[in-house]
Amino acid sequence: MTESNQPIPKVILVVDDAPENLDIMTSLLSDHYQVKAAINGKIALKIAEKQRPDLILLDVMMPEMDGYEVCQHLKASDATRDIPVIFLTALDSADDETQGLKLGAVDYIAKPLNPDILLTRINTHLSLDETRRQLAEQNQALKESARMREDVERIMHHDLKGPLSSITSIPALFKEYDNLTQRQQEFMEMLEAAGWRMLNMIEMSLVLLKIEYGTYEPELQEESLPDLLDQVVREMAQAFRKKHLDLQLEIPSALQSLTIMTEPLLAYNLLANLLKNACEASPREGCIKIRLQPLEEGYQLLLENAGEVPEEIRPVFFDKFVTSGKKQGTGLGTYSAKLIAEVLQMNLRLDTSQPGSTRLLLDGKSHI
Repeated sequence: MTESNQPIPKVILVVDDAPENLDIMTSLLSDHYQVKAAINGKIALKIAEKQRPDLILLDVMMPEMDGYEVCQHLKASDATRDIPVIFLTALDSADDETQGLKLGAVDYIAKPLNPDILLTRINTHLSLDETRRQLAEQNQALKESARMREDVERIMHHDLKGPLSSITSIPALFKEYDNLTQRQQEFMEMLEAAGWRMLNMIEMSLVLLKIEYGTYEPELQEESLPDLLDQVVREMAQAFRKKHLDLQLEIPSALQSLTIMTEPLLAYNLLANLLKNACEASPREGCIKIRLQPLEEGYQLLLENAGEVPEEIRPVFFDKFVTSGKKQGTGLGTYSAKLIAEVLQMNLRLDTSQPGSTRLLLDGKSHI
C-alpha cells in the first residue's frame, strides 16, 4: 500500500488544564491518532467548532469552565453535537458518572488511566460513531429513494390516467349503438371493466405508497358493507368459474343493512385482495365461504378456503413478499390488505384453528 493510500488518522481532541497531562496523553495517542490539545474549555470549543475532531477526551475538573459545561455547549451546537465525548476524571462516584452520561457523553473513565483500556475505549467509540454515520447516510439515501419512488408513482399516476380515461369512455359510447351484436356488447363491457380495473390499480399504487410511509389520511364515508361484498363477488365470478369454485356468501338478515364508515376504494381493494388470495389458494372445485356475523360492538367478516397455510410462514403471513405454493404469487395481496385494514381501523388476522382450512377474520365497527 502506497503512502497516499494510507487511511487518514482519526483526530482526537484532548482537553485538560494540566500541561503535563496533555503531554502524557499526546505521547500515548500520537502513534495511533492525530492529537490536538486544549488547555481549557473555551479553547476546546473553538477547536471543536472549526476543525471537528472525531472524538473528544474531556477532563471534568477544570477552572472557569468545567468539563460538564463544555459538554453542554458541545451538545447544544449543530456542528459539534454528534462528536463522541469521553470524560476523564478523578471523580468516581456513581452520581458523577450519571451526570456525565446524561449530558450526552458516550463514556466515563476514572483516573488514573490504564493506557490499554483507554485505547480500547477510544477505538470502540470511534467504530460506533463510524457505524452511526454510515447508518445516517444509508437512511438519507433511503429517504431520497422513497421520495424519488413517490415522484415516479405520481408521474405515472398522472400520465396513465389520461389514456385510460379514453379507453373506459370509448366502450361506453359504442354500447349506445343499436347495431352491435350481443357478443360485441359483451366485448365492450369487458373492455370497459378492464379499463376501470387498471385505473383502480393506478390509483391504489399511489395510495398504498402513502400508507406505507404513514402519510395517507382516508376520506371516510358511510357505505353498505353487503353491497361492497356483492360487488367484489360479482367481479370475481369469472375467476371462480375458471377453478370451478363454489362460493358461499352468508349475510344474516339482521346485517343486510349494515353500514360502515370507510373509504370505498380502499374497502373494495381490501375485500378484493382477500377474495383473490382465497381463490388462488383454494384447490380446484373447492369451496370458499364468506360469512358476515355480528360482534358486540361491530361485525366480523370471516373468509374461509380449503388448504392450510404452511406453519413456517404463519407468523409472517401478512409480511411483504411472503407467499407459498402460488406460481404467480407476489406476496403483496395480503400485505396490502393488512395495510388497508389498519388505515381503516379494522383488525385483520389469520386463524389457523380449523385443520385443513385457512380462515381470515376481519373485525370492524358498524356505523351508528
